[in-house]
Amino acid sequence: MAITALHSAATGMKAMDTKLDVIANNLANANTVGFKGSRANFEDLMYEERRQPGTINSQGQISSAGLFIGLGTRISNTQLDLRQGSPEDTGRPLDVAISGAGFFKVQTFDSIGGGEAYTRDGNFIINNVGQLVLGTADGPILDPPITLPEGYESLTIESDGRISVVVEGEAVDTGQQIQLFKFANPYGLSQAGSNLFTETEASGPATQGNPRDAGYGGLLQNYLESSNVDAVRELVGMIRTQRNFEMNSQSIKAADEVMQVIGRLRS
Repeated sequence: MAITALHSAATGMKAMDTKLDVIANNLANANTVGFKGSRANFEDLMYEERRQPGTINSQGQISSAGLFIGLGTRISNTQLDLRQGSPEDTGRPLDVAISGAGFFKVQTFDSIGGGEAYTRDGNFIINNVGQLVLGTADGPILDPPITLPEGYESLTIESDGRISVVVEGEAVDTGQQIQLFKFANPYGLSQAGSNLFTETEASGPATQGNPRDAGYGGLLQNYLESSNVDAVRELVGMIRTQRNFEMNSQSIKAADEVMQVIGRLRS
């Protein structure tokens, strides 16, 4: 009946509305350092089975197909796009991009991942005690902590994370090395905002390693990883989503007109 079409179209409009929210967030973060876009995935709902395939038809033969009426769709999940963003040359010594797999680890509030979070954002600054912190509003400390000596003249971060400075014209190895972390299933990470991800049961525990070790990327000093959002693709997706929303609204309009015809037949 037309009532089934009404409900199916309504689920389609709701799903399109959610997809539009995801696209809008991607576009809003097109300039966010280290941002990873998301994709809304769909799945169909249950079906009303009116005839099972393989039943005996009026000719005494086995029917080749059945009759199923779908009850709509829904968003099954949002999936992270973990493709690497383009490295952007900033010329700033404390900017570090990861070329390859891995995340930086930071110490954050206990309410966020139990105080541990991960990021691809390498926009670092120095706090009041010389520690490297993430240059976001909350400024979480890099973990393991990196403390730079006072009065250094220049800073070098090697691709394997080792840090050296020049003090009074002499190169000094600080004996410190930035670490990277990876997950068995990075798509299972939880998005916590502030350019941070947190560990979940789905992601598995973090494993620590040195940059450029097997399975870990290297570091690029003076670079930041830009957002991996493709604005053109997102705009095309937005147009398609809008058109799908309109088509579902037309289905509701058509179903309503059918119900009005049925109502007039009764009177």
